[in-house]
Amino acid sequence: MIVETGHYALVLALALALVNSVAPICGSVSGDRRLMAIAPSVALMGFAFTAYAFFALTYAHVTSDFSLANVVENSHSAKPMIYKISGVWGNHEGSMLLWVLVLSLFAAAVALFSGSMPEDLRANVLGVQSWIAAAFLLFILLTSNPFARLAEAPMEGADLNPLLQDPGLAIHPPLLYLGYVGLSITYSFAAAALISGRIDSVFARFVRPWTLVAWICLTLGIAMGSYWAYYTLGWGGFWFWDPVENASLMPWLAATALLHCTLVMEKRDALKIWTIFLAILAFSLSLLGTFLVRSGVLTSVHAFASDPRRGIFILAILVVFIGGSLVLFALRAGGLKQGGLFAPISREGALVLNNLLLTTCCATVFVGTLYPLALEALTGEKISVGAPFFNLTFGPLFVPLFLLMPIGQCLAWKRGDLAGAAQRVFVAIAAGLAAMLALAAWRGGPVASVVLSGIAVYVIIGSFADVWRRLFGGGASFAAAGQRALGLPRQAFGAAFAHAGIGVTLLGLAATGWGAEKIIAMKPGETVSVGGYDVTLDRVTPRAGPNYSEMVAATTIRSGGNVVARIEPATRFYPARRMSRSEAGISTIGFGQVYMSIGEMTGNGAVNTRIFWKPLVALIWIGALLMAFGGGLSLSDRSFRIGVARRAGKARAGSPQLAE
Repeated sequence: MIVETGHYALVLALALALVNSVAPICGSVSGDRRLMAIAPSVALMGFAFTAYAFFALTYAHVTSDFSLANVVENSHSAKPMIYKISGVWGNHEGSMLLWVLVLSLFAAAVALFSGSMPEDLRANVLGVQSWIAAAFLLFILLTSNPFARLAEAPMEGADLNPLLQDPGLAIHPPLLYLGYVGLSITYSFAAAALISGRIDSVFARFVRPWTLVAWICLTLGIAMGSYWAYYTLGWGGFWFWDPVENASLMPWLAATALLHCTLVMEKRDALKIWTIFLAILAFSLSLLGTFLVRSGVLTSVHAFASDPRRGIFILAILVVFIGGSLVLFALRAGGLKQGGLFAPISREGALVLNNLLLTTCCATVFVGTLYPLALEALTGEKISVGAPFFNLTFGPLFVPLFLLMPIGQCLAWKRGDLAGAAQRVFVAIAAGLAAMLALAAWRGGPVASVVLSGIAVYVIIGSFADVWRRLFGGGASFAAAGQRALGLPRQAFGAAFAHAGIGVTLLGLAATGWGAEKIIAMKPGETVSVGGYDVTLDRVTPRAGPNYSEMVAATTIRSGGNVVARIEPATRFYPARRMSRSEAGISTIGFGQVYMSIGEMTGNGAVNTRIFWKPLVALIWIGALLMAFGGGLSLSDRSFRIGVARRAGKARAGSPQLAE
């Protein structure tokens, strides 16, 4: 009965989305406050019904209700409870339901935290968000119903894909969806601003926290997915430039550009057209990624669906929302008033250059991902665009971006002093050069690793140059600096930590050039030296799991004769799916890692092993955590709460910024 009510809840959510997609916008156009006032309550009700539907599907998975096709195809009674729950979104139908749940969650959040927002803007935002929700609810109900019943229920299910039976499934997809589905709200703000004609600094102030929330979640989601691939696939890589990995990277690049652009629009009332365009672009790239994963046009470990009907439906959604928003953008953009002017050498100028580099990177990923698909569709020719292309094109674009970040933070608004900004980051420049020289003398190795490591040190130290100047400027004592720190906006600290996190990640990436790898067949008792560590295979023993059997290689790691760690890489076999997967053994030593995976046993009792030493590799994900921490610190700044209400009150008294 719960399953049927869950299905009915989706139908009711669709009905509410249709109502909310029309009534509030009509109220905004006609000036009817009663129609505009229904938007928040309907958005909350829509979220409640969608959440109930998601609960109903989760209940079916937890109780192993094999009368439901979705449960039969993706679950098993012996599966651990954590994978029964996370398996809800480990398939096409369930993941799309999670997609809509996140969509309605952001609408409900706007409804709850929009008391200071102008009524017409709020009504239009929730109305546009309801358009998106209605489209995807129709998609679920017509092509991807997660509540479809079977005429005869089997005794047992087919189990979940073994690659997805991992704690990463419980963390990575929800975070990723909160990120790139969360960008729907920035799209809704942009469309609402175009409809209502409210494109000004108040719009930028309202949209920036939502962009920041989505960016934080997307950063963590991509990082978690990278680490999941690293330890689960067994090949020791953390990024493969897979088309679906690129589908999440493109919105991240666009969202990063948008985040910086809204700051310029808020501070200087400039870059209005570009800000609106980026808000549309970021979510459009999310829709494109959804199309790639759900349409069957590519093959990937991430891809769920291969039904062309679903792809055509999503393609239609993509055309309607991207095309419709761009038409509205074209009609309205010409009427925008000119914003604040600024010199090329200024913080605004640095942020514009930042935007150009980020969007060029985004375009590079876009072309590299879609060109092979387009070529195959048009000519039938198959080509592969892999890591060499992306690495060669990304390097020349990202190096200037890294060099610009600390200097741009030290430039003044409107008109800056480039020489003065360079002086403020002199210590960072000196530290970066010293790091290059020290690493070249000590480690040698790839030139790229030495240079990128020096740039990373420069970025990390330089990220705090502006904060240091504001705290200790004028020869202030530590006591005085402490008093200044209390009055310094948390956004300043947040930006410093986020930029430093990028430098930390870059340092981890650069250090991969000094790694070591050995592929060898090892017998129990045999020792191999990798990266200064002795790795001994002690024994290989079978072990039974809840829904799998595994061969475990107990391994000891020594340094200088002393035991520093013990790991247990394994290969697991899942009988229900008749599939195997590897489980890497990883030991973190300092910021480096000894990584070992095993394969098949050979005829003479040896086991095929792959052993890596990866210096500083943990910094890749520590840097992502620092970025997210910096974003959270900025989000906690009181200006997001007090400034919005104050500026919204001024906006109500003034006239719209879009010329009629």
